[in-house]
Amino acid sequence: MTTTPLNRPFRLLLSNDDGYSAPGILALHAVLTERFGDRLDIAVMAPAEDRSGASNSLTLDRPLTVRTASNGFRYVNGTPTDCVHLAVTGLLGYRPDLVLSGINNGANMGDDTIYSGTVAAAMEGFQCGLPAVAFSLVKMGYDHLESAALIAADLTEKILADLPAFGHTLLNVNIPALPFQEIKPCLLTRLGKRHHAEPVMPAQTPKGDTVYWIGPPGQAKDAGPGTDFHAVAAGHVSASPLKADLKHVDHAKRLQDWFDSDWFKSP
Repeated sequence: MTTTPLNRPFRLLLSNDDGYSAPGILALHAVLTERFGDRLDIAVMAPAEDRSGASNSLTLDRPLTVRTASNGFRYVNGTPTDCVHLAVTGLLGYRPDLVLSGINNGANMGDDTIYSGTVAAAMEGFQCGLPAVAFSLVKMGYDHLESAALIAADLTEKILADLPAFGHTLLNVNIPALPFQEIKPCLLTRLGKRHHAEPVMPAQTPKGDTVYWIGPPGQAKDAGPGTDFHAVAAGHVSASPLKADLKHVDHAKRLQDWFDSDWFKSP
């Protein structure tokens, strides 16, 4: 890694959606600390508990509490977005050089990114004007977590070695659950797409009330070459650049003519 031109350690903000005590964030923090030592100042701000699927939600109906664990990690009784927002907009007292989120317990590919709290934490950093990366281990259960942490540290080192070239980028990285020596090089990918989600699963409470569990995500639909699904299935690390602009440019062109037509008639 090249010498920082900042005359200070790089400042990194680390968050996730699985909670501050989850194995993924602990492993990533440990590897980064060992790899960089005093060249990297790591601040951790993560949810107090598992907030998977929280997406980009902000808590606006109540105040938030920030506490500090025995290992120095700070945790918030809110969402992943809350954590990064609080950190960047005042709690840290400085702007980090890079925001990392993860390592998530399970994949965040294709349509998953819409719901993912892991991606949302990184996206909040991106929305605040910072480069950000979300890391996910594609198999639930943290198999080969150590390998994923090494991959994440390698990519972090590459980014910090030339932050200006990386620029204001939001990157979604999915890492195969394989031994380190079996993981293939990183591929730049696009998001694939899934089939529609499986049906909801009704159940009965002891009192006889019907409750519902959200069904599993649909299987991969668009998983051809170039997609994140295809890359990780072949053993590659997948890196998908994302953006926060949701405007559908093609539809906007078509709808412009429709809106310009005489469809609205005032009384």
